[in-house]
Amino acid sequence: MNTQPDAPRHVVATSADADTVLRRLAREGWTARSGFALPDPAWDVAAHRIVLHGRIADDDTETVALAVLAAARGAGVVAVCDPESAAGRALIDDLSRIGAVHRGTDGADPVASLIPEQRALLDRLAAGDTIAAAAAAEFLSLRTANRRIAEARALFGVRTTREAVLAYLRQRQPE
Repeated sequence: MNTQPDAPRHVVATSADADTVLRRLAREGWTARSGFALPDPAWDVAAHRIVLHGRIADDDTETVALAVLAAARGAGVVAVCDPESAAGRALIDDLSRIGAVHRGTDGADPVASLIPEQRALLDRLAAGDTIAAAAAAEFLSLRTANRRIAEARALFGVRTTREAVLAYLRQRQPE
């Protein structure tokens, strides 16, 4: 079992936001490298505490693939891109399959960091569904639903699913 903490995954809008995140990660012991290609031939680079960073253009699927591969190999990722662009949506979606993705500099708004699957699950749990029923309604396996909810708990900094649902309800924007 991997005892390394989860590598950070951030998608930010500006280079200034990326600099803020990178400074914080450097204080936490991460080594920043520009670009998303990993030179290390070893597959698992988590122990090296490397965080790769750079800008991803709106239609740059190749760089998205490099960033996702780096994250899958255990590197941290800080990507500057428009989260509403095709590349930004693809990046956030693919990174969220690996683990929690933070949008912005400090995670101050955990609701903004939730992916659509997490929002849908939390909405269903808030309406009284069980995790199994919510997973089935969202066409997710129970294991995936449990992972998504665990990531949401981590984003909200709570221990229980009930606390995550309550935090989500308190912090989400009214529709």
